Amino acid sequence: MKTKLIRIGNSKGIRIPKPVLEQLELTDEVELIVGVDEIILRSVSSPREGWDNAFKSMAENRDDTLLDVHSPSLDDHWNEDEWTW
Repeated sequence: MKTKLIRIGNSKGIRIPKPVLEQLELTDEVELIVGVDEIILRSVSSPREGWDNAFKSMAENRDDTLLDVHSPSLDDHWNEDEWTW
């Protein structure tokens, strides 16, 4: 798709058609990446995007258990024999 640069104050910009904005789910903020011969606009994603669904899925699959069950801090024998009070 070709488009023309338009003047915006002392800068220039482009108009992005509404169907493209909707298809890419672009909102008011985008990430701008400048390459050698290209400019890439990318949707800004939340660092923890999708975590809620992942945690829900883990709970449903019973995959949310403590992995380090036999930790020394939980072992009374270690606390009594190895620790100096």
